[in-house]
Amino acid sequence: MLKGRGWFGGGLWKNKNPHSLEHLRYLYNVLSKNQVVQDSNRGLLVETLRSIAEILIWGDQNDSSVFDFFLEKNMLSFFLRIMKQKCGSYVCVQLLQTLNILFENIRNETSLYYLLSNNHVNSIIVHKFDFSDEEVMAYYISFLKTLSLKLNAHTIHFFYNEVSFKHTNDFPLYTEAIKFFNHPESMVRIAVRTLTLNVYRVNDQSMLQFIRDRTAAPYFSNLVWFIGNHILELENCVRSDVDHNSRGRLADLVAEHLDHLHYLNDILRLDITALNVVLADHLLNRLLVPLLVYSLNPRQEKDDRPRVSSVVSLFLLAQVFLIVSHAPLVRALAKIIFHADNSIFSEDTIVLQEMNIEREAGRSLLTENISKTDSEVCCQGQRLVRRGFIAPEEPLEKSLQARTSSGSGSSSSHSPSGRMEGASGSEGGSAGEGQDVAAVPTDQEAEEAALCRELGVSSPTAEIMACIGISDLEATHVNITDEEKEQLRASDQAGASAGESQPKERPVTSRPFLQSIFSSLDCCGDDYSALFGLSLLYALGHNPGINQDLLDISLVPGEASEPKSVYNTQLVDKMLEIITLSCQYNSRVRVATLEMSLLVLKQLIGVGSSNRRKHVSFLRDHHLATLEGAREEATLMLRNFYKTEEIFLDMFEDEWHEMHRKPLNVEYLLQDASVLLPPAGTPLTGIDFNKRLPCGEVERARRAMRVFFLVREMSLAVRDEPDTHLPLTNPAACVQVADVLDLNNSDLIACVVIPRDGQRSRRFLVIDVIQLILVEPDTRRLGWGVAKFVGFLQDLEVMGDKDDSRVLHLTIHRPSASSGATGRPTTPLLAAKFIFDDHIRCMAAKQRLTKGRIKARQRKLHQIARLLELPGHLQPCPSPPAHALHTMRQEAHRRGVSRASGGEGRSRSQSHRPLFNVSRVPGFALKREGGAGLQPGPDAQDQVAACSGRSESQSPSRLGRQKSRHPQGTREGISRSTSRPRPRSEEIPMEDMMTTAGPQTSPSLPKMQRK
Repeated sequence: MLKGRGWFGGGLWKNKNPHSLEHLRYLYNVLSKNQVVQDSNRGLLVETLRSIAEILIWGDQNDSSVFDFFLEKNMLSFFLRIMKQKCGSYVCVQLLQTLNILFENIRNETSLYYLLSNNHVNSIIVHKFDFSDEEVMAYYISFLKTLSLKLNAHTIHFFYNEVSFKHTNDFPLYTEAIKFFNHPESMVRIAVRTLTLNVYRVNDQSMLQFIRDRTAAPYFSNLVWFIGNHILELENCVRSDVDHNSRGRLADLVAEHLDHLHYLNDILRLDITALNVVLADHLLNRLLVPLLVYSLNPRQEKDDRPRVSSVVSLFLLAQVFLIVSHAPLVRALAKIIFHADNSIFSEDTIVLQEMNIEREAGRSLLTENISKTDSEVCCQGQRLVRRGFIAPEEPLEKSLQARTSSGSGSSSSHSPSGRMEGASGSEGGSAGEGQDVAAVPTDQEAEEAALCRELGVSSPTAEIMACIGISDLEATHVNITDEEKEQLRASDQAGASAGESQPKERPVTSRPFLQSIFSSLDCCGDDYSALFGLSLLYALGHNPGINQDLLDISLVPGEASEPKSVYNTQLVDKMLEIITLSCQYNSRVRVATLEMSLLVLKQLIGVGSSNRRKHVSFLRDHHLATLEGAREEATLMLRNFYKTEEIFLDMFEDEWHEMHRKPLNVEYLLQDASVLLPPAGTPLTGIDFNKRLPCGEVERARRAMRVFFLVREMSLAVRDEPDTHLPLTNPAACVQVADVLDLNNSDLIACVVIPRDGQRSRRFLVIDVIQLILVEPDTRRLGWGVAKFVGFLQDLEVMGDKDDSRVLHLTIHRPSASSGATGRPTTPLLAAKFIFDDHIRCMAAKQRLTKGRIKARQRKLHQIARLLELPGHLQPCPSPPAHALHTMRQEAHRRGVSRASGGEGRSRSQSHRPLFNVSRVPGFALKREGGAGLQPGPDAQDQVAACSGRSESQSPSRLGRQKSRHPQGTREGISRSTSRPRPRSEEIPMEDMMTTAGPQTSPSLPKMQRK
């Protein structure tokens, strides 16, 4: 081995084993000889720092003497010396990366304590790095986040320097990190939020006291201001992106705002009372009330207050109630929305100040340390609260420097959550009493009362309760039954009718914020704002922090409320109006808005909640009639799209399964930024179908199906009736794979199945009413078989083989992908070649499969016809009339129908709009007569017409009689059907093989002969 004299700066030999104490000694010597950073040794220092981290991680797990040597030589001091020099970003990045790797991989607590013991880590944290370098910034914030993950009740004392109560405390890990809360890089902001949550979770009283007194007010005030400016940026993006050109930017803004709300909710859920009061005060007085609630007012000409559009305001308020669950905060905000007016935005709102609200049971004061600032002014037991979306007095970094440089008795100038001089006898008395701030039990009612005083909104008094028609006894949380409450309400109404002076219900016009929500539910033009108004009402009713009495007072019952015979008739009228409008053909109400209105209606009348008594609904008669009328309108709208083309049945079943597989999730709905833009009417935008308007006849048919399903389901739920018609196929009645079947007296066709993988298997083909079954004989019981494959006949495609008359090619599609209308990939359930014993069995199998498919599909079309209350024969038959909407009377199918009635049927059929402008699909057949022998439909006539020797199928007299028999046939007429001959290889006219049992109903109709 060669010496590295000039390069290594020393005379030591380099050890061969890089994971050893000797190698660490060698690295220590390198650092000792190269304490001054120069261009010549910069690369050496970087490699040395990397090697030190590697050997320390190895020593933590294998050799404790490595850490002993590292601490003995105080090697962290070399890191500090290197940083204090102008060594450039190259060395600083490697140094931060080494520290990050080191602390991230240390598992031994003793080793961790050794690393943190000399306060070198705090010195590294407060070092002034060049944060203009993105790489330095990334590694620095990652280093801080890694340190925060190591915080616990034992390690917190290495980071929080509690010198004494008379000198300055400092907590550099926290104070240095929160300075980057508004950094332009999103990953830095996320790391800061993670770090602060890790700090708040540590249950240390003195540390939490320091955060509350020194950093809570400035940090939360600047954070709220930053979130408010982000909301204004979101508003500008919504206004400028009418054409959906900047959806990516809007999606990023919405996602960032949701992260803010979740972060605030995580802080509040930690249940640190002192921090919660400060944060809730700034949220309400500086953001939610002055910016979002104020924006619910109509825009005035000379209004210079910052505001957003009503749509964005409703959207963001709904997000607040969906995410934030801190009871005092959401209750106070709900009271403002339900009962307050614009007087809360006056210059000074006087609020009575009670100073000893939580003095009981050793609780810390919630209203301490109040000082005279722009936010609040105290005078003789009263506070003047000035609400407004205004910037903080000074930036966060400057405010932190001023507070950390002052003594611990410094008062909070931004929030009532600080310490009040003289309130506890001495400046540090509360901190010195040994109370654990995080462990103090929280009384939500007391905290709510204090917070309401901070906001200028008191708990509803007897006057407010009387104004909105609720007795004071019910409002005071007295334990009485619902029956007693109803008796009290009835007695109040009786006293009013007897001449006693009784306050009337407070009109909505005196509550401008609630009136704005009601006004947003109007869908005269479109449902742009209605969707967010409904979302806000839904979120209010499902927020666990809002007490049930407040919701009941406002007649917006929550998820856990009991059903009541009195509900908000105005809201129910709005819901029913939206439902009725959505059932119109050219309605501009989206499916998502209809689903939201149905959810809110169920909440209002007590239907569909798991916490309520089942099968209880107090919907009044005229409201029930309106709902039933909407159901009839939805049925009539879907009738216009009813077709016997195959795609209608596939779309019908696919839409039903899709709606029940993915029911509406309100939280996911409001996470989609595209709903903030005006409703789109084209699928080219990439917006989900239920969040936009339909485009084209196919999508209008899909929308009509979904509207029909939703309104019908609501009608059944209100009337407490089970759904006996949907789904069209009962899964319990179907044969499943591995079922053992009794095959005695069953028609079996032996075949060899060769799927795509080439594996041959001998099976017996069984054709059920709705299923194709491949069975294997049961070796234990004679005449029984085991189902090896099952598939629905309606999803079957069968083709012959041109080269081999014994072969059929069968493809069975998956039920969810049998329709090509949804655009999903159609991966077949089975695609195989079936080889039969001879061509006779092959033809018989093809005939039975084709007929079975037609019967299965037409049977389901019969079910849909019954569901839509369409007239006509509903008896089991191979196929219904060509257009079931045109079947107006059952007499049209009997013998001897006059041509006049046939003309009437044709005139009616021409009045309907076609769904698909395509020719009749192959395999279609008209309905046969019930008791007069067998008569082929149009496609059967195509087959007969294509066969040589079938001169009677081309007889003009027969065509005339067929037209008279089926006046409601296709508009193209029979002539079009006969103009499309089918290939001879697919013609198996089984009808001609059957003999009639009696004379024909028409003397001119020739009998069918066996060929």
